[in-house]
Amino acid sequence: MLETMGIISIIPVIVAVVLAFITRNTIVSLASACILGCTLSGMGIFGFTDLLISSLGNQDFIWVAIINMMVAVLAAFFEKSGSIQGFTNIVDKKIFSRKKIQVITWLLGCFIFFSDSFSPLFVGSTMRKLSDKAKISREKLAYIADSTSAPVAVFLPLTSWSAYLAGLAVGIGCIVTQQDALSLFIKAMPFNFYSIFTVIFVVCIAGGIIPDFGPMKKAEERALSEGKILRDGAIPLMSEELTSIKPSKNIKSRVFINFLFPILIFLGVSLGTFIFIGSTKVLEGAVISVIFMMISLKIQGMKLQEITDTFMLGIKGAMPAIILLALAYSLNSLSKHMGTANFIINCTDGFLSPTFLPMIIFVISAIMAFATGSSWGTFAICMPIALPLAFEASGGEVTILVVACFAAVAGGGVFGDHCSPVSDTTILSSMGAAADHIDHVKTQIPYALFTAFLCTFAYLIIGIFFV
Repeated sequence: MLETMGIISIIPVIVAVVLAFITRNTIVSLASACILGCTLSGMGIFGFTDLLISSLGNQDFIWVAIINMMVAVLAAFFEKSGSIQGFTNIVDKKIFSRKKIQVITWLLGCFIFFSDSFSPLFVGSTMRKLSDKAKISREKLAYIADSTSAPVAVFLPLTSWSAYLAGLAVGIGCIVTQQDALSLFIKAMPFNFYSIFTVIFVVCIAGGIIPDFGPMKKAEERALSEGKILRDGAIPLMSEELTSIKPSKNIKSRVFINFLFPILIFLGVSLGTFIFIGSTKVLEGAVISVIFMMISLKIQGMKLQEITDTFMLGIKGAMPAIILLALAYSLNSLSKHMGTANFIINCTDGFLSPTFLPMIIFVISAIMAFATGSSWGTFAICMPIALPLAFEASGGEVTILVVACFAAVAGGGVFGDHCSPVSDTTILSSMGAAADHIDHVKTQIPYALFTAFLCTFAYLIIGIFFV
């Protein structure tokens, strides 16, 4: 049995999710859950400050927080230079329909596949003006941006996700080298049903092939009939300073130099470093793009004070999401300390038979990732359990059962990362689209559950007919 505090370990997560839906205030909900968790785990009420210090001092949080700020600063410069408005005007001349704008958003999200953190921020910020003009709800924009980030990143063998997942498989069964593990990843791609189904489902929703349903349908009807891209009383996960920036009167709107070229710089740095040194420098690409924008705007005639003021507006705009991320990371750390994931694993020990193994592994990974908000943490816990069981049932060979279980861990982990209210990519998607965070979660969950149900059925078929 894995070490855990038992059923107590899941109470903070349940409290966080329930309070978030009841109060619609995610920050208060997460803070309350953290304080309660500290008390239940014996850390005491004042252990909350120690939790914050330990959780926020890690490189993962600092990396995501700085990327968050840099993308917000870029968005502020895009607005101040008038390039977003110029881009909107150019696209408007093509007379794109709502469906086409949603499909373009989907394509853009798929194209920015190398970073699940940057993708939803960039896609939401870039397409927001066009989306608003077409009366597409912010919930819909956040959903498309979110569904083309982690689900795409975990599917392709060209991202840090593939390297991480492959690394977890090394030393298990007949997987001896990183090359063996990468080969397993590639073989598992057709079985990564959650990524495949999600990406296909999103474009079908965007293109109107599948009609909207549930809370998303209501959000879209509100946006179309009333022109309200946000519901009354919604609180966008982006400060008003950033969403209300007016173009500068001191420079002309230049779409290429102030919008397209900075994006090309970012893509060049990110993809170039991956190709030549095997490490995608997303943060470095964002910083270089910001520096280029500052120098370029100064040369074009913008006053230095206006540039620095815009920079600070970008930082202020990112703060609501960063505070939310800080609390989400703290709750994730607390869940790890209390053994939340281990409790979920222990509860399902007796059901792990070869026939049902892929399906159960997917469901366990999905529940665990949703509860903790961490796909990579889920991978680290589930992969060393799922693969040995699969190899044992397969006689030590790489069979369909092995690749299906590998893919089930990947897909299940992404389900939670994709739609959990305490997941960083869910938070970043709300920020990029400037959507109310809980509204984004409520409208997205029915779609995510639908694709997860299809995946569960698909893994059951694999287990029954191919194991």
